Amino acid sequence: MDLRKLKKLIDLVQESGIAELEITEGEERVRIASGGAVSVTPAAAAAPAVAAPVPAAPSPAAAHGAASAPAAAPAAEGHVVKAPMVGTFYRAPAPDAKPFVEVGDSVKEGQAICVIEAMKLMNEIEADASGTIKAILVENGQPVEYGQALFIIG
Repeated sequence: MDLRKLKKLIDLVQESGIAELEITEGEERVRIASGGAVSVTPAAAAAPAVAAPVPAAPSPAAAHGAASAPAAAPAAEGHVVKAPMVGTFYRAPAPDAKPFVEVGDSVKEGQAICVIEAMKLMNEIEADASGTIKAILVENGQPVEYGQALFIIG
């Protein structure tokens, strides 16, 4: 299934407030729970495959909750910039280049602040608010989840 479709479905689940959404398209089945768990399985193996991810669903949600818990305290201090996609976080445009931003740097809305690599594509992530970088919550080269807090701008 296309990543853009998955992102739209995830946004739909978050905006609507429903607990769970399951869609079958061709031979693929997608199940999205509001806790952040997404599973894609072939439709032929749907019954056994759906049973396996259900117990696994709380684990990513719990891990996501644990990851966002430390960000909750600093979130009161400023605006949180969240990952718009799943991928690998990079602070610089190239391995030998200097980072886009450091703690204490001033940024303007629309300014590139990091790169997230998804499916071998480098996606520049822009600040969605102006201010000063108060915290960088992710290490360079670390995998990030959709909606994970990356920066705090004050």
